[in-house]
Amino acid sequence: MSDALKHECGIALIRLLKPLEYYKEKYGTAFYGVNKMYLMMEKQHNRGQDGAGFASIKLDTHPGERYISRVRSNAQQPIQDIFAQINARINQELVEHPEYADDVELQKRHIPYVGEVLLGHVRYGTFGKNSVESVHPFLRQNNWMHRNLILAGNFNMTNVNELFDNLIRIGQHPKEKADTITIMEKIGHFLDDSVAKKYKQLKAEGYSKTECSPLIAERLNVGKILKRAAKNFDGGYAMAGMLGHGDSFVLRDPAGIRPAYYYQDDEVVVVASERPVIQTVFNVDFDKVKELDPGHAIITKKSGKVKIEKILEPTERKACSFERIYFSRGSDAEIYQERKTLGKLLMPKVLETINFDTKNSVFSYIPNTAESSFFGMIESVEDFLNKRKTKAIIEGKDLSEEQVTDILKERPRIEKIAIKDAKLRTFITEDSSRDDLVEHVYDVTYGVIKNTDNIVIIDDSIVRGTTLKKSIIRMLDRLHPKRIVVVSSAPQIRYPDCYGIDMANLGSLVAFRAMLSLLEDHNKYHLVEEVYNKCKAQVDFKDTKVQNFVKELYDQFTDDEISNKIAVLISDDTINAEVHTIFQSVENLNKACPKNLGDWYFTGNYPTPGGNRVVNRAFINFYEGNNQRAY
Repeated sequence: MSDALKHECGIALIRLLKPLEYYKEKYGTAFYGVNKMYLMMEKQHNRGQDGAGFASIKLDTHPGERYISRVRSNAQQPIQDIFAQINARINQELVEHPEYADDVELQKRHIPYVGEVLLGHVRYGTFGKNSVESVHPFLRQNNWMHRNLILAGNFNMTNVNELFDNLIRIGQHPKEKADTITIMEKIGHFLDDSVAKKYKQLKAEGYSKTECSPLIAERLNVGKILKRAAKNFDGGYAMAGMLGHGDSFVLRDPAGIRPAYYYQDDEVVVVASERPVIQTVFNVDFDKVKELDPGHAIITKKSGKVKIEKILEPTERKACSFERIYFSRGSDAEIYQERKTLGKLLMPKVLETINFDTKNSVFSYIPNTAESSFFGMIESVEDFLNKRKTKAIIEGKDLSEEQVTDILKERPRIEKIAIKDAKLRTFITEDSSRDDLVEHVYDVTYGVIKNTDNIVIIDDSIVRGTTLKKSIIRMLDRLHPKRIVVVSSAPQIRYPDCYGIDMANLGSLVAFRAMLSLLEDHNKYHLVEEVYNKCKAQVDFKDTKVQNFVKELYDQFTDDEISNKIAVLISDDTINAEVHTIFQSVENLNKACPKNLGDWYFTGNYPTPGGNRVVNRAFINFYEGNNQRAY
């Protein structure tokens, strides 16, 4: 999309169900799992480029042998960096010990990263922190094999403070108030408790201390641990974990906000944030890859037994619609069709805005993720033209062959107008210099627009509108069109997100600024203070009692009024063309993406109680001029 928006993360979990010798014999290498993990992470690099991490566990090692390996990077190309490190270490061992080359047992014993349980993660830092210490997977170490916990996730918790305070109440001293650390320590606490109880039970049954260890691994109830730990989680999450002895799990939030897909056969259990990743890397059909149900976990025991278990009672399904609009790769069969449908559903309003003048209209898109919606939009234009051409031929009297040919020749005018020239780094902090750089992020194609033309250009969404105003609109206006119509395949983004997308600041949202401007125009700005007072009165309320009063401000105006004001905000007196903005309706969004009805950033209808607290705090921060995050 035109606005830079940090978001999401990607997880990848692989559990090899056969001995490593099996993969050596069938696929020619004991590094099969490592190679597949590299592909799975690369296929999800769209979900995070601030950092990447990899961890592996070897099963059934002897005491004194290293069984956990982990590597993390926040380099400019972190996935390539961590696998360069892994390959360098593997090659070093093979060079120094040629006897390892065809001996899988020696490879497993002596070469790090070669294991049966593997976890990968790609990350965007939504809190602005990008030190390597913030990169997943996180590791909670212990001398007891069972108490080692490795955790990575695509999640954001709205109630970190509450979870942190709970840890303090049970006697812990967490090293950091961050959701990943807090969640890991919460799970770790109940893991420790369960291991201690199992040890005590086994001792009472007469087993020796050394006999207890494998029996603890066998009897440990991962589902029960997750149920106890996740009881008070409020957020969107798909979190993956591995225990030191070899159990693994992926847990999804009860509303299904964050995505998780899995595949299982007799060789592997695989989980990823996106379905086509698994399809491509393991060469399996669409219907073989299943979606993990909300509130459920896929748990694989050290024995290889796989279980899908309900951990939390599922709530109303509110899977993130932004996954379908933008975040997930468009190679997913369902997502591709949904994005095309989003484009199609916008066309009636587009045609109305250009007065049905398709001959003098050029259609294009903001590269590159809006391309699928653009295809849908063009299909809809073609349908419109075909109806018009059919009518002209049927109603035409004594048309010549040449006249019929002229009628049939009309096609939508399609051009690649906007070109993303370079990912320019804003290394200059002084405002005017930075603005000049932003203006040149996009370039345009000259010579295809006439001064009688409309330019219709579609984007995934319009968040802040900064790039549109400072770059795209200015560049398009240089082509001297009559009218510029900016079309968003998403509805107006009105509210902050708190489940993993970096939209925590209300004042930066162009729809919010447009609403405030309209309040001023209509002498209603006093309502802002009234809503502020209502928000302040809720500060000490329980999350379940907090209401989203910001809705009252948007309710003063129609969607079209806000869209028209956004068009004013993203242009200025230097722009000669008429500027219009068209947004998707929430109704059409839900029609296009029927399985992903999470639309809180458009509607303010948050799927968890913590969401209303976040928007409440975000509005207080805005009113008080406080630039802090709302969660």
